[in-house]
Amino acid sequence: MAAQQPLTYDTFVELATADPAVVGLVLKGSQAHDGMVTPYSDHDLYVVVADHARTQLTRFAGHRSAELDLVIVTLTEFRGPGTPGWERYALARARIVLDRLDGDIARILAGEARLSAGKAFQDASGWLDAYANALYRSVKNHRDGQTLAAQLDAADSIQFLLELLFALDRRPRPYNKYLEWELAHHPLPGWDTHVLLRAVDRISATGDVTQQRHVFALVETATREAGHGAVLDAWGDDLGLMRPL
Repeated sequence: MAAQQPLTYDTFVELATADPAVVGLVLKGSQAHDGMVTPYSDHDLYVVVADHARTQLTRFAGHRSAELDLVIVTLTEFRGPGTPGWERYALARARIVLDRLDGDIARILAGEARLSAGKAFQDASGWLDAYANALYRSVKNHRDGQTLAAQLDAADSIQFLLELLFALDRRPRPYNKYLEWELAHHPLPGWDTHVLLRAVDRISATGDVTQQRHVFALVETATREAGHGAVLDAWGDDLGLMRPL
């Protein structure tokens, strides 16, 4: 008996497209980012099935191989809170392979790419406070001669900074792998991409206090303009340690 051939992306797409229960196919990950594909890149595919539909494709649920990873969900699951929050960026930049719903799959993805004004504001407030806290700890530890602690806190502050900046633009933060790609293709308004990436690199690697204070000055201006002044003012006199000297 001949050995069973591995399931390929093209073969599965052909099967799914021929199945009327399938209402959408969505490709995420490196394959959905121009210029990011490597010899090691697999195909990460969401298979969206009509609610209450029967399909033989469920036998492939959870399939994972070097070429193809499948997630099979119902339309309701794909449309609603059944999709994990950490998938938001992946779906925001995903590619539609099949949409049998007159653009509804595209509208769902567009919704993932854009945070509501209320959620974005709430998230930004939280990330701003977390960023200020990590920055403050870093600068204070540097002042006190705690070099390693200062550097680790500086690295922590960068993750909060990035979450904050993307929330201010009502966008989900990209995974680290796609940060440079995202900023090259979709720059953050008001930020010079090259300057920002250099600062992120230097602060993460060295904990440079002067650089941290310079970035904080830019963040303070941007967040006050966005209505988050109360978060900053709650830090009181401690702001003086974060600002440029």
